[in-house]
Amino acid sequence: MPVQYLSPSALVPDAPYHHVAVGTGTRQVHVAGQVAHMSDGRDVPPGLAAQVAQALRNVAQGLAAAGAGFKDVVRLTFYVTDWSPDQMEGFMAGVEMAAADTNLTLPMPPASLIGVAQLFEPGLRVEIEATALLD
Repeated sequence: MPVQYLSPSALVPDAPYHHVAVGTGTRQVHVAGQVAHMSDGRDVPPGLAAQVAQALRNVAQGLAAAGAGFKDVVRLTFYVTDWSPDQMEGFMAGVEMAAADTNLTLPMPPASLIGVAQLFEPGLRVEIEATALLD
């Protein structure tokens, strides 16, 4: 496996993500920001949890197209509109909703959550970028 995860005890304990990823592969996979668009054209689901889950499913589709999965991810970046810490429960609910059908394990790969004023389309709450490493 080209990715090893570490969570040193000196860093924030019980984070929902690993603090460090060590990659040894040579082929990089970069998945552009994915949002909660539905592949069948249905409306974007309302609510933060549902949008996080769908965006993660879309990231999984992008990874799979390159022969990768969440086990190969060295970095996730979440951009969330109108973020406040009291939304963490809903955010994590979305992560957990998508975990089973995307093989995303918890804690997640190293991740950043960045609050933003808005995304490129009204009604979108989250956009997710992923970087993976393959042998």
